Amino acid sequence: MQADAFDTIDSLANDLSGYLGKEQVNHVRRAYYYAEQAHEGQFRRSGEPYVTHPLAVAGILGEMHMDHQSLMAAMLHDVIEDTGISKTAIKSQFGNTVADLVDGVSKLNKITFSSRAEAQAENFQKMAMAMAKDLRVILVKIADRLHNMRTLDVLTPDKRRRISRETLDIYAPIANRLGMNNVRIEFEELGFASLYPMRSRRILAAVKRVRGNRKEIVSQIQTSLEACLEREGLPGRTIGREKHLYSIYEKMRAKRKSFSEIMDVYAFRIIVDKADTCYRVLGAVHSLYKPVPGRFKDYIAIPKANGYQSLHTSLFGMHGVPIEIQIRTEEMEAMANNGIAAHWLYKSSDDQPNNAHVRAREWVNGLLEMQKHAGNSLEFIEHVKIDLFPDEIYVFTPKGAIFELPAGSTAVDFAYAIHTDVGNSCVACRISRRLAPLSEPLQSGQTVEIITAPGTQPNPAWLSFVVTGKARSNIRHYLKNQKHSESVALGRRLLDKALSGFGSQIETVPQESLDNLLAQNNLNGLDQLLEEIGLGNRMSYMVAQKLVSQNKTATVLESTEREQEGYIAIRGSEGMVMNYAKCCHPIPGDPIVGHISSGRGMVIHTIDCNNIADVRDNSEKCVPVRWDPDVVGEFSVELRVELENQRGIIATLATTITGTEANIEKISTLERDARFSIVNLSLNVHNRVHLARVMKRVRLINAVLRVTRVKSRKASKTIKSTIGT
Repeated sequence: MQADAFDTIDSLANDLSGYLGKEQVNHVRRAYYYAEQAHEGQFRRSGEPYVTHPLAVAGILGEMHMDHQSLMAAMLHDVIEDTGISKTAIKSQFGNTVADLVDGVSKLNKITFSSRAEAQAENFQKMAMAMAKDLRVILVKIADRLHNMRTLDVLTPDKRRRISRETLDIYAPIANRLGMNNVRIEFEELGFASLYPMRSRRILAAVKRVRGNRKEIVSQIQTSLEACLEREGLPGRTIGREKHLYSIYEKMRAKRKSFSEIMDVYAFRIIVDKADTCYRVLGAVHSLYKPVPGRFKDYIAIPKANGYQSLHTSLFGMHGVPIEIQIRTEEMEAMANNGIAAHWLYKSSDDQPNNAHVRAREWVNGLLEMQKHAGNSLEFIEHVKIDLFPDEIYVFTPKGAIFELPAGSTAVDFAYAIHTDVGNSCVACRISRRLAPLSEPLQSGQTVEIITAPGTQPNPAWLSFVVTGKARSNIRHYLKNQKHSESVALGRRLLDKALSGFGSQIETVPQESLDNLLAQNNLNGLDQLLEEIGLGNRMSYMVAQKLVSQNKTATVLESTEREQEGYIAIRGSEGMVMNYAKCCHPIPGDPIVGHISSGRGMVIHTIDCNNIADVRDNSEKCVPVRWDPDVVGEFSVELRVELENQRGIIATLATTITGTEANIEKISTLERDARFSIVNLSLNVHNRVHLARVMKRVRLINAVLRVTRVKSRKASKTIKSTIGT
């Protein structure tokens, strides 16, 4: 593609008349004259009239044989943003479809954002919403970005770098996702040259030097491949593939390979008439040169996510020279280069959307689902970047359905790819019929079975290993909602307990008092107030005091009596807003106290913990709590075991503890001298009775001298600062 393929509307119109009707070309002309008038007096940084940019963008789309509405939108794409003309005015002139396309490409320039990153994220989110309505929005945007990249030279170095970085991070991967290989390569080459000019020049010089030496070998391999096809009577053309500078750079960086290692591989493409011939050609080249085991990929039977189809194989050529070969049909070649644009460029008479078009639509629908669950635009764009990974794996359901996932995906990613509810209720998995950890990375060709259980929920630990944007956004969304409902429930219990001290409860508080309090604190409703209390951002005692300040009937005596009665029962299943202090490790049976910590909810300490000694009697910071008789769960506790050094003593200790149904979380050994050692253990137990049973069994080991529970460690800086709030 040339930067200035069309200098005037006449030369563009002449070219468009080759595939558009006369009336449609006239619509494009009218849009051009409208844009020319709207941008009157505006100039590009290069000094050219501004309208040359929309004309060039329309020219790029014309080369893709896009329809007349896309070309009109290209002509008008900066009118809303850069002139005083509204979307309504464009709608009245050119109709709803063109106006929606223009609006989808326009930036949100009327809103003030806290940072450039947030502005870019919001703009991309708006464009994703518009893409869901009409895929042509992204093609107009890609053509706009392509012309901007071709004319970067006139901008300041900072702006050049910023635009190039955004292009390499977002637009090149999107072009790849949409199967537009030619556009992707141009984005990468222009972005690389602008972002790393020195590296780009050095790699280019090295490629030119090597190219001369390679010419003879390339020619020999190509001749032998062509002769092989002729012998077998297989029609096809063979072309040598040039390696692009950015892909060379990325391979050197990501795979830690030297330039010579990458350039030693010779790449060819064989293009044939039909899919059946592809497999026959594969057999022919495998008989000519020996294939490299494990390097064959069949993207014809299982196309890539962007609709790309081809056979890939690696061979040991003459004198052991490595050769990479791609085999595909003419139609696959056109699809590989133009992707989604091929829907318009090679549109058949039946007007059925092609493979890339269908897959692009699925991808955009996936974007919409992520957007729904993302907390904000920055989180959304983070998920999108994750989802644009170019490498993929293919795995199967037990019934043989194929799912395509990014490389490194786990069973949890697979579960969310099937359905959000499957992901949320996933508890275990079988990979190729064997039980496997949920965090195990999947490999292509594996069969994955997800085991679900009703009533289960996503584990926050999954966020450390999931790869897909869909899984990440769904887990975060679920946990966010869960934390909200848990903090509201805890806030209700805390406020009810505080109100009981004043002889009242939430249900009996006059609505007027509640409304006044919410209005004074700019809160939207009772739930928001309860969430603030549950998260420790507001003191329940102070809120209760304000709510009953108009009710003079509650006496101090009643208040004191009720406070002594009013304990909050800890059930062990409160979730994320109830935490157990790491300094004293309280377990059921220990006398306890609840410390309200800002942002964390309630932290449970043992009553004699040194770290809350200063605030234990402060009713605003600590609340009386007790263990519920039916408390459930496992609780962490620390033990210190002093023992004699003996062969296998640690194994004996571990076996004894697991025999009491206690779970060892962590074990560390400190050698006191040549004869004695101290072992520190972190265990999970049910309650004090269970702990006593564990300690009793450990004391019975002959080598053990002493077993003690580590009750309270000194507060770290973080604990002190939390308590101080």
